[in-house]
Amino acid sequence: MTAERMRRGAVAVLLLALAACAWDGGTKVAKKRVRVGLVLSSGGRGDGGFNDAAIAGLAEAARTLGADTAVSESGGDETSPAALGRYAQEERDLVVGISFMASAPAFALANQHPNTDFAVLDYSPVTDSLGRAMPTPPNLAGITYRSEEGAFLAGALAGLMSKTGRVGFVGGMDAPVIRQFEAGYAAGVRRVCPACRVVVSYAGTTPAAFSDPARGLALAAAQYAGGVDVIFHAAGGTGTGVFRAARESGRWVIGVDVDQYDQAPGRVLTSITKNLGVSVQGLVKQESEGAFRAGLISQGLADGALGWIYDERNRALIPPAVYNQVETLRQAVIAGLIQVPRVPEEAAAG
Repeated sequence: MTAERMRRGAVAVLLLALAACAWDGGTKVAKKRVRVGLVLSSGGRGDGGFNDAAIAGLAEAARTLGADTAVSESGGDETSPAALGRYAQEERDLVVGISFMASAPAFALANQHPNTDFAVLDYSPVTDSLGRAMPTPPNLAGITYRSEEGAFLAGALAGLMSKTGRVGFVGGMDAPVIRQFEAGYAAGVRRVCPACRVVVSYAGTTPAAFSDPARGLALAAAQYAGGVDVIFHAAGGTGTGVFRAARESGRWVIGVDVDQYDQAPGRVLTSITKNLGVSVQGLVKQESEGAFRAGLISQGLADGALGWIYDERNRALIPPAVYNQVETLRQAVIAGLIQVPRVPEEAAAG
């Protein structure tokens, strides 16, 4: 073989290797190992909920898919733009933000870094100057959860279990994504107990409201003292204070995002779960297979993205008749027989 033929053969091999890493018809060809950056929300690592679930999912993706992973310890939403940008500058294949506060910066960065894929869990659509939702860039997946559906089950359970006719909701930051929980919860309560009163408290109006356990304790203690006997929280790390109030008062509490029974054993009726870990694993798997799916993606009870805990630890707390009623409502939502409101005003009207 002549030197020229050898040179041509080597070039051909190189071109084939490059083609294996290139775009093919708008879809990335599978990669063996992807580099993923995860940006935490307020509350950070150890919140016992939203963040820890996403971290666990990322760890599982690293174990099963061999992904090269990094987790931002930036402190939460206040610095998420910088953390998202840093991972983009590092040319990671996939950058994931797990808070609605990451929506706008991820939207901007996706346009600036077309070769990096971005995903936001609990995405809040970015709007133009006229308030119209803007289409996501072709490398951004905005995953929204129909959180009101899971909260509806929490409300039904609270209404069925309450002895005082007063149930409570403690939210973190007063924002649309948390008001979805409030709306669904109130609708669930009214579905089974029209005469019940829902007492609502928010920890604040900034991202810090998700990481203030003392505030959560004060709000929950005040509700319990006022006659509330079941509280559902959607407050991130602030919820640890709500659990403390439940332990100290001997009242019921309902957890969120992950199974939070261990926060107040014997006092946690259930937890409304959001399978963030599965979402993160799915995103990494898509990226590794060259099948990243961009656009708006809505997930709810019917998709298995949301659920409620009923197992050997809390089964004795919930009478069989109550369980059956909640399950019947869950199936009705899945079947489309019940449309759960997304905003409190709709819940009140219903």
